[in-house]
Amino acid sequence: MAIPSFVDKVVLQVEAGHGGNGCASVKREKFKPLGGPDGGNGGNGGSVILRVDPGLTTLVDYHRQSRRKATNGQPGQGDFKNGASGDDVVLAVPQGTYVTDADSGAVLADLATPDAEVVIAAGGRGGLGNAALASSRRLAPGFALLGEDGDHRSIVLELKVVADVALVGFPSAGKSSLIAAVSRARPKIADYPFTTLVPNLGVVVAGETTFTIADVPGLIEGASEGRGLGHDFLRHIERCWAIVHVIDCATYEPGRDPITDLDVIEAELAAYGGLEDRPRLVALNKVDVPDAAEIAAIAEPEIAARELPVFRISTKTGAGLRELTFALAELVAARRAAVAAQPVPRIVIRPPAVDEGDQFTIRRMGDGEGGFVWRVQGRKPERWVAQTDFGNNEAVGYLADRLNRLGVEEELLRLGAAPGDAVAIGAGPHPVVFDFAPHIDSGAEILARRGDDERLFTQRPAVTRRRARDAEYQAMRDELMDDVERGIDWRQVHGEALADPDEWGNDDE
Repeated sequence: MAIPSFVDKVVLQVEAGHGGNGCASVKREKFKPLGGPDGGNGGNGGSVILRVDPGLTTLVDYHRQSRRKATNGQPGQGDFKNGASGDDVVLAVPQGTYVTDADSGAVLADLATPDAEVVIAAGGRGGLGNAALASSRRLAPGFALLGEDGDHRSIVLELKVVADVALVGFPSAGKSSLIAAVSRARPKIADYPFTTLVPNLGVVVAGETTFTIADVPGLIEGASEGRGLGHDFLRHIERCWAIVHVIDCATYEPGRDPITDLDVIEAELAAYGGLEDRPRLVALNKVDVPDAAEIAAIAEPEIAARELPVFRISTKTGAGLRELTFALAELVAARRAAVAAQPVPRIVIRPPAVDEGDQFTIRRMGDGEGGFVWRVQGRKPERWVAQTDFGNNEAVGYLADRLNRLGVEEELLRLGAAPGDAVAIGAGPHPVVFDFAPHIDSGAEILARRGDDERLFTQRPAVTRRRARDAEYQAMRDELMDDVERGIDWRQVHGEALADPDEWGNDDE
């Protein structure tokens, strides 16, 4: 299957990188037992960013490769070494790209300006190491937090061509010929319907004004409902400031005349919606044909009565093209002046706050087998559960402390939860299930506050033995020094087994 060169709509899978895990490490130095935690933080995962590239005109690259993924963050290390962050993936898209969520249909971004960009999938945050978790109450945490998962979503990219003027009309009305006649664009031109399969863009210079012009291929009756090609390309008109109806006055199809063609296309534009404020011009084309010139002369007064500017043109001989282009240039210049005179609005993006509204909700849900579970949902509890290493008792105790401070335990008791009830916390269909145990430390075997290291408050046996020997030696030394000061021969009292006092540093005796 051949891959088209022009693609204006694709479905893209984007996945940001996961955050690296934090490190749980204790500093080791000579003469400094338990020198303190020194585990570094994990690196943040890379993000997926959409950025406008004015040189692009198609989304074909994402038609070929519809999945993009950023790299993960690296885990932290000891000696306060933080993990490296993952690299961002920057995806270049054409100006005028419209981004929506493939699942919900929500609008995520409208990249209509040359310098626009948006983070479409944010990388996961790296987990904190035990050095960052240490505090005056938790001197040496024996655990670290896990890195968070990056965003993973399916998005739809739709290209809406950015042009000043849109040419609309029936197939073979002469739209591509008009662009070729007034600009350097060279679209494919043939004498059969639907020759133009993709929008064509041309740059027109009229006096001191330069503007772009585009045609919308395949508009026929029912285009807004999916007939012909117009259903796929009507969205390209949304970016244009003016609409030109190109009407074929030399058609031999039955039931076709300039007024009917104009009414049909206007009905399709109205059915599509959102184009009522665009100024219209009418170009009666192919007046170089004698019969067509007569038809144009008959139709012009009726069209003018609708307060629409009318131009009789011929793309073959060039008749009327100068008047049409200068009329469009005047219209575009007036529009640009009006837009420039308006103050540029300040765009402020305010993401929803983490603590907005209730921080968590608790519902009693049946498990379908006669039992029930208390389901705790909320951004904070779900994120904390994802950060917890459940193979570490201290980490589980730290999680219990955080949930208790948030008020989860108190709310469960208020709702009637009893010890031993199942409590499920976590996002997605597979949450983590706990047995509810109010006022019981999850890390009870540590026999201290959760997150404390008992080794900091107890003495090792080797240290106890060494200090006892040192105390015995000092006591005997003090006794011998007292005997020397009183003139007692220490050899007669203690025997030859003891060392000479000179070895104790008593050189004066």
